[in-house]
Amino acid sequence: MKKIKRFLNIGKEAELKKNIKEVDQFLYKLINSKIETIQNPEDDNIYLKKRDFVSRRLEMKDTDPKYLRDMVLCVTVAGQDTTASSLSWFVYMMCKHLHIQEKIAQEVREIINLKDDRSVDELAASLDQEALNNMPYLHATLSETIRLYPSVPMNARMCFSDDTWPDGFSVKKGDMVVYQPYAMGRMKSLWGDDAEEFRPERWLDKNGLFQDESPYKFIAFSAGPRICLGKEHAYTQMKIISAVLLGSYIFKLADEKKIVNYKTMVSLPIDGGLYVKASPRLWHAKP
Repeated sequence: MKKIKRFLNIGKEAELKKNIKEVDQFLYKLINSKIETIQNPEDDNIYLKKRDFVSRRLEMKDTDPKYLRDMVLCVTVAGQDTTASSLSWFVYMMCKHLHIQEKIAQEVREIINLKDDRSVDELAASLDQEALNNMPYLHATLSETIRLYPSVPMNARMCFSDDTWPDGFSVKKGDMVVYQPYAMGRMKSLWGDDAEEFRPERWLDKNGLFQDESPYKFIAFSAGPRICLGKEHAYTQMKIISAVLLGSYIFKLADEKKIVNYKTMVSLPIDGGLYVKASPRLWHAKP
């Protein structure tokens, strides 16, 4: 029936075809605009400051626009639910640790010189890449959230050839190797005796700068040649949204006694959603 509808261009198949066309028009318009900017930059300094994911890929020789279209679509669509899940758990952890919430808000205020009368839109407009890079505690807190609540709690890879691992364990071509970021993020053998404790400071060095962990230890984004393509894109999205939210509002749980748990799915959403109270953040008053 699906093939018939597709051939006759009717029903859901016709609607799908129309929607794909609209998405393609938007993406190719974006790509062509970037190509024009690269070829005819009005201001080299502005161009260098605004080099984004698409621009960087276009700088490579023989970049196929269709390949770039597929990559942009993959990064955007694939990261929608996972990023939303991570942000939900982040807000939950901020409600459970108000002193950490306040510390991030102070970091945001100091970096962008936040004033009492600045609107949410003005705050968001101030968050360029340089500002985000100077928020190590926010980065650490997001990473700590993802360590305990990875968007994809269990993942798998198929072996393309026979192999023997460093510990002597052997796998055969076609074997499915399953690993669990959720469990690995809570292993004391990897993270120490306080593995189940929410402590963003574990991601900071003695100077307070963010220090990343090996992707084979912090496996939430996978590792190796097939590491998550949208990792940095996801972090940028989460930093912007988190900085705007915590820089503008104070969050508390709507019901402190309600038990918050995850829903067992491919991803790790909060079961039943997260209900919070948000009050405007007044910088001249303590939360």
